[in-house]
Amino acid sequence: MIQAMTDTRSIETLKDLGAGRPAPAHIVALYRQAFERFGAQALWNRSPSQYPTITQALVVSEGLRREGNMKSRPLAVAMEEACRAII
Repeated sequence: MIQAMTDTRSIETLKDLGAGRPAPAHIVALYRQAFERFGAQALWNRSPSQYPTITQALVVSEGLRREGNMKSRPLAVAMEEACRAII
């Protein structure tokens, strides 16, 4: 958690680093929760992957921030922090 707070890598850099890397179970759980809770509202232009990668989780996190509301924000932050912690 402390690393994520001091991590200054851009989201684009993180996406590059996470490309092709399967997301671990705790990130997959957040990813699925994002689609269940906010899919129609914030992720209307995406389809969930059965086996998401870290990059896909980061893209969903961005979608929650951009298209979501204040209720989706904590989930977006949690997903991004979890991705940052493992990359």
